[in-house]
Amino acid sequence: MPKRILATVAVAVALTVTTALTGCGGGGAGGAGAASTTVRLGLGDPAASSMGVSAKHFADKVAELSDGKVKVETFPDGTLFGGDQNAAVNLLGNGTLDSTIMSTSVYASFEPKMNAVSLPYLFKDSEEVTKYFEGEPGKELLGSLDKLGIKGVSMLTRTPRHTTNSVRPITQPEDFKDLKLRVPQNDLWVKFFGSVGANPTPMDFKEVYTALQLGTIDGQENPLEVPVNNKFFEVQDYLSLTGHISDGLVLGFSKKKWDSFDEDTRKVLQEAADETADFKTKYDTDEATKILEKLKGEGVKINELTPEAREKFQAAAQKVYPELEGKVGKEFVQSSLEFLGR
Repeated sequence: MPKRILATVAVAVALTVTTALTGCGGGGAGGAGAASTTVRLGLGDPAASSMGVSAKHFADKVAELSDGKVKVETFPDGTLFGGDQNAAVNLLGNGTLDSTIMSTSVYASFEPKMNAVSLPYLFKDSEEVTKYFEGEPGKELLGSLDKLGIKGVSMLTRTPRHTTNSVRPITQPEDFKDLKLRVPQNDLWVKFFGSVGANPTPMDFKEVYTALQLGTIDGQENPLEVPVNNKFFEVQDYLSLTGHISDGLVLGFSKKKWDSFDEDTRKVLQEAADETADFKTKYDTDEATKILEKLKGEGVKINELTPEAREKFQAAAQKVYPELEGKVGKEFVQSSLEFLGR
């Protein structure tokens, strides 16, 4: 977006001037004129995923803006936290991890407000998601992580969550009946899918492929890229573009690490994070068509919801909103709906 691009240019110019004036002197950890600083950024997804590509983009942008004095090293596949994303939040908060990109649905186990992002059928389209993340609701969500010892730097969009399974296509709410569906360990997912007749089964993500392969569960739901990156097409026959939830990602830092940086370094990281948020939204849009073609090529049967079916799903979702308010906080649900003009 223009304001971010202008701000990025301004920071780059400021860093150039600062470097020219201070040479190799200067003090804080990782400032433009300081000795090189390295940040270790942990990811739960593979390097080739949208998250992995965006993390590399962030690292490249940080190097560019800092003239190479701040280096971000990315570690995909959960290698820095043993694949346990809840553990990653704790490690980030206590300073063991420098930085992560983590789903809002993971953070919701620690901060209930994060559940607001995952209210089913909350957003009409991707533009509303971006508006929400960049506006007051997004700022409030990032600020809510302070008490966990985490500096929320930027919120990144994800493609909507869709459903795969090995039993039948999902064309209307009734098709979920009795499907054993893996969901995140989050009551909001359990409530919603239970309301449409599914058998929601919380499960750690690293166990999902094997559970699908063995038939322990019938299906799962995730952003579009997940079935490709994790090869779920090997054990799933149907992809239904239900678009039921649009969760997001948080690019966060250990507050201890963030506070150790000088002002110039923090500006570089913030501007790089903001620019990366724009990059990821565009990247995901461009990749969606490619991903669908890939899944079709692997033999997955893909179906979209009709407008009438989508209305049925939205009606089903609205019925559980009063019950879900307790999972988020009534005031934040109301302020979110007001922000979106509901």
